[in-house]
Amino acid sequence: MKKLRNPVTAMMLLWAAGAAAASSAAPDSAAPQAALPPPVFHHLHLNVVDPDAMIVFLNRQFPSTSRTTWGGLPALASPTNVLILFNKVSTPPPSDPSTTAFWHFGWLVQDERRNLELYRTRPEVKLAPLYTTDAGGYVYINSDTWPGTGGVLGLTKAQIAQAKAAGVKPLGGAGFAYILGPENTLIEYAGDSPVEHFNHVHMSEQDPYCAQQWYQQHLEAAIPPPANPQNTPAVTQHSQADCKVARTPDRSWPALTREGMYRAPVAGVRFGDVALMWYAPQIDQPLQPTRGHLMDHIGLGVTDLDAWVAKLKKEGVTFLRQPYRLGTTRAAMIDGPSHEAIELVEVQ
Repeated sequence: MKKLRNPVTAMMLLWAAGAAAASSAAPDSAAPQAALPPPVFHHLHLNVVDPDAMIVFLNRQFPSTSRTTWGGLPALASPTNVLILFNKVSTPPPSDPSTTAFWHFGWLVQDERRNLELYRTRPEVKLAPLYTTDAGGYVYINSDTWPGTGGVLGLTKAQIAQAKAAGVKPLGGAGFAYILGPENTLIEYAGDSPVEHFNHVHMSEQDPYCAQQWYQQHLEAAIPPPANPQNTPAVTQHSQADCKVARTPDRSWPALTREGMYRAPVAGVRFGDVALMWYAPQIDQPLQPTRGHLMDHIGLGVTDLDAWVAKLKKEGVTFLRQPYRLGTTRAAMIDGPSHEAIELVEVQ
């Protein structure tokens, strides 16, 4: 596995063209409808007891961000026009990242090693260890342990034994790492990137390939290119007929828990320069709806809300909220494939 780099610029989508010209069909025949422009990632919405403390914490750890407000809520802005919105709640919300589709969120940073050294000196920051085996050894950056193989960011017990026998050494350099913020917030930082910015929401999906199909079909999502093309196997394209693929039985490391984690199947999509990436769930129970949890929902910006509402209703997508006022604009909320709430925000 090679060093993590700034993700490849978002892939351009090919749009379906409308009818090239009027045909000689009967007058009541309908012309094919052109695809709507895809949404862009607008915001991540968190429920927190103390929004001000959360904003101060995040702004200090990621200084490219700036405090703002949006839709009547306190907010933090990334330089790429992505927002984190904070809803003040009276009691701590559920925050176990294994129980819903939302796992964590994260930034690309300019110098991950420098960030790590800064975080070591800050008493408000808790470094999250990445365990290298179930025996309890750990590192703080994944590139300080054995590299993954075959495009997977981890090794199973059998693969670790093989790596040890072969004398495989850590790659060092940039990788991925985690900190714990206020209110049990799990945050990833990775590098090295030319510009620090919010870049992903990592998730779980009951059926990862089916979820990818859902986002493509209903939300015109792009498929992100592999982070390490030379070390990633060819992507198998799945249809709705064969997208249900069982979770592999072997856990792998490094992982945020000593028992390791399931990393296959893996899939994801991209909206603008923000990726949604997911693994199969780490638990054996159905994932809970995200509303009311620490990570409540994500917001996607669309230019014509009425057209999107009509499209999604025609396609049978479940609406959690019908169109409503949101600050100076309008929004609607739909239910994702693993009950992740998705807010569609009309932007100009």
